[in-house]
Amino acid sequence: MSVRIKSLFAFLAGISFIYCILVLKTKHFPKRRSLSLRNMLGKRSCPRRPTKTVGDVDIDFDPAEFDILENEINYLEYGGEFYPDCRTRHDVAIVIPYRQRESQLKLFLRHIHPILQRQDIHYRVFVVNQVGNNTFNRAMLMNVGFAEAMKTFNWNCFIFHDVDLIPETDRILYNCDYAPIHLSAYVNTFDYLLPYFRIFGGVSGLTTQQFKQINGFSNQFWGWGGEDDDLEMRVSEIAKWKISRYPQNTFRYRMVKHERESTNEKNSKRLNYLTNSSFANANIDGISNLRYDLENLHFNYLYTNVSVWIKPIEIKNETSAEME
Repeated sequence: MSVRIKSLFAFLAGISFIYCILVLKTKHFPKRRSLSLRNMLGKRSCPRRPTKTVGDVDIDFDPAEFDILENEINYLEYGGEFYPDCRTRHDVAIVIPYRQRESQLKLFLRHIHPILQRQDIHYRVFVVNQVGNNTFNRAMLMNVGFAEAMKTFNWNCFIFHDVDLIPETDRILYNCDYAPIHLSAYVNTFDYLLPYFRIFGGVSGLTTQQFKQINGFSNQFWGWGGEDDDLEMRVSEIAKWKISRYPQNTFRYRMVKHERESTNEKNSKRLNYLTNSSFANANIDGISNLRYDLENLHFNYLYTNVSVWIKPIEIKNETSAEME
């Protein structure tokens, strides 16, 4: 074999090696990007209203295995990230607080990806998994999701989403505008009625700047209940924003049935904290004093898994009420 041919083979082998490294790095170790050349170059602007939505969607309650879902759902990048075929202004992080709800997570992913892909948005799904058996803290996991998501991209919109809620139509747009939005206002378990006017739980959306301005969620709500009312107070009473909702007759959600876990019992101290400490502590309790230990960050095909250890965070304020 001539020297020239050997040199050519060596060159091609080197190129192949570099390509493999880059592919593995893209799939398993995505870096922070201030903007995406893939999104900005050579594309027309997305229409202000998506044209691919179909309206009501069928909900299949069969929780297919992850390998089947990976074959069903196309066009994703590792980490559960999607770019539309047009230049979008919506960069949306979907944050899901999670622990031991695998069947619900499979159902959620099976339905949410096709819905979001028809909405012409750039998005990624972050599943924030609370490790250990201590009491569940939904709100702190939301804050963790925000912090970790902002390390991967300059997202301009955050949708905070319970894993057991599935939209019944793809016309519920997962983006943010001038006002915080309560997407899951009308759920089948409440006969598609508001249980009370100031409810802001389930699925809610805020811009990155809005979330920073209200200091995120409180970290003090261990167990079920109270954290969404605290968030509503921060939005309505502190920031003085009006919460937006879609019309009742069309934009609905289906809740997937489940048993409440023993580590997520109703928080008996939530009303005391909401009444006596919540308002006063809002500027020092939230993303500003967030502490957690990151156990694992893994970029699956369908979602980004963020596994964390969390524990109570003391608030050095005389108005604080014990919440652990």
